[in-house]
Amino acid sequence: MTSGRLLLGATPLGQPLDASPRLIDALARADVVAAEDTRRVRLLAKALDVRIGGRVVSLYDRVEAARVTALLEAINAGATVLVVSDAGMPVISDPGYRLVAACVDAGLRVQCLPGPSAVTTALAVSGLPSEKFCFEGFAPRKSSARRAWLASLLDEQRTCVFFESPRRLAACLRDAVEQLGGARPAVVCRELTKVHEEVVRGSLDELATWAADGVLGEITVVLAGATPRADLPSLVAHVEDLVAGGVRVKDACSEVAAAHPGVRSRQLYDAVLHSRQDG
Repeated sequence: MTSGRLLLGATPLGQPLDASPRLIDALARADVVAAEDTRRVRLLAKALDVRIGGRVVSLYDRVEAARVTALLEAINAGATVLVVSDAGMPVISDPGYRLVAACVDAGLRVQCLPGPSAVTTALAVSGLPSEKFCFEGFAPRKSSARRAWLASLLDEQRTCVFFESPRRLAACLRDAVEQLGGARPAVVCRELTKVHEEVVRGSLDELATWAADGVLGEITVVLAGATPRADLPSLVAHVEDLVAGGVRVKDACSEVAAAHPGVRSRQLYDAVLHSRQDG
């Protein structure tokens, strides 16, 4: 079996001192360093006072597929290939997946040098539940696709983490208010670990207002999970209890719906009428 291997190296999000000793050693010893941006990896190496010992090649989205064959050949020949993205963990919304999959298919060794990740960093500082969460990558660019994607999260009870461009953040938050309701808690993390790091917490309404004038920097959004909806028969029974106490049907429906995010007053009113007809 070849002694070659593929290494995935997590790089600092902002602070060079977050680099692990294993990453520093890999930068010095790897035969090939495949970097999302060759200039950035050289700047990182300079900041870490380490000399990159091997050949440096680019590995960004548009060229990754074309690079796979040559890198596989190098690993088969016994080389250690280190993959690094601009910041954080390779493969996680960054280049590297095609190469990893090809190595796995070829039976070649794949190892990871763990370290910084914007996903888990944002989740940890958000203050939102973290025992279960999902990662959605980048929000869709086009408004129609973004609204449909947000609508799919209406009943998602896990905390959701996703990336967004600073140029589209305001529009994304407006769409989120429309699809998920303005009261849903969320957190916007900007420039994590960097000099101008900012963590802004609030409702989607509040965050949409905050972002309206424009935001700069790398953005990670953490969205609270949905509150489980009460089953409709229970809500209808609650309405009937209020009506029995003298509250008008429409007012009772509005009151109960307001206490249960995702339930519309009209939907509940129709369910009450339907229940009465069946009864």
